[in-house]
Amino acid sequence: MNFKTIASIVGARPQFIKASPVSRALASDFKEVFIHTGQHYDYGMSEIFFSEMEMRAPDFNLGIGGGSHGEQTGKMLIELEKVFDQVKPDCVLVYGDTNSTLAGALAAAKAGIPLAHVEAGLRSYNRAMPEEVNRVLTDHISTLLFCPTDAAVANLAKEGIIGGVHRVGDVMCDALLYNLVSARAKSKILEQLNLKEGEYSLATIHRAANTDDAKRMLSIVKALGMLPTQVVFPVHPRTRKMIQELNISISSNILMIEPVGYFDMLALQESTNCILTDSGGIQKEAYLIGVRCITLREETEWVETVSAGWNKLVGVDTNKIVDTYNSWHPHGDRAPLYGDGHSAAQISKIISSNL
Repeated sequence: MNFKTIASIVGARPQFIKASPVSRALASDFKEVFIHTGQHYDYGMSEIFFSEMEMRAPDFNLGIGGGSHGEQTGKMLIELEKVFDQVKPDCVLVYGDTNSTLAGALAAAKAGIPLAHVEAGLRSYNRAMPEEVNRVLTDHISTLLFCPTDAAVANLAKEGIIGGVHRVGDVMCDALLYNLVSARAKSKILEQLNLKEGEYSLATIHRAANTDDAKRMLSIVKALGMLPTQVVFPVHPRTRKMIQELNISISSNILMIEPVGYFDMLALQESTNCILTDSGGIQKEAYLIGVRCITLREETEWVETVSAGWNKLVGVDTNKIVDTYNSWHPHGDRAPLYGDGHSAAQISKIISSNL
């Protein structure tokens, strides 16, 4: 059988998670060429995810990490064109909204290769966010757009994008349902950190809008230090750098740790009393697991988690963060907003019928 070739492009932690169920689904019908741009390159942000989720090593690792947004995207574009010329893919598959996503999308468009975008249609409507620019541009040059929610489909329709749009659910739901059992069995993170279920909060901060703004960063860290609970804080490399440069004082209730793998992160999320984050993926995982989430942003792409009553947008005001933690608890059921764990299978089937 002559298999069609899919070039799958990843570069950042959330993309490794999203790609794992899709790669399994593609395996029976396609030859997949796996391309890692190197956007996240240290062990805690990259390699551990491949080993934990039993993903094969990338066929190409471009090693492009660091630099400005434009520099990074440009270097990726150059190298991806070379790879595409070598492997001649029948379709390029990109995930989410990173620089790797945009570079892969532009390289595919320039080469005239059909482009499929997983997690299409998300909008924060904040063009100051690099991620928003990346996702809008990618959607407008995609051939197949795989939307996780009805809201994402509606967002695309507002922009005149109707053809090739498919509401398939969320592949991160696939990944979580598939890996949560393994995480429970294999993770020892609670024992290692001497944590007890329900007696700590979990914080993650990585978006440039927060980490690169001294006032916002100080306000968030001050709020975490005022919470009446221990706060476990896996620190993104960029966040750690800014904390050191700004010489921010860390309260004794905050436990700063290195970034953790997917299994450990799931275990930490499942046993916490609250998640405080600026991550889109973790907002979803909190909802899927059933943990209240306080989002340290003024807007979110995952509006369903807010309207469902399990996510609260608070921005970065110190008092508002602390007051929300102390007074707010979720209400209402958790409807299956993001599918039934079979989104990747739908994606593979749709790509197959369109190539």
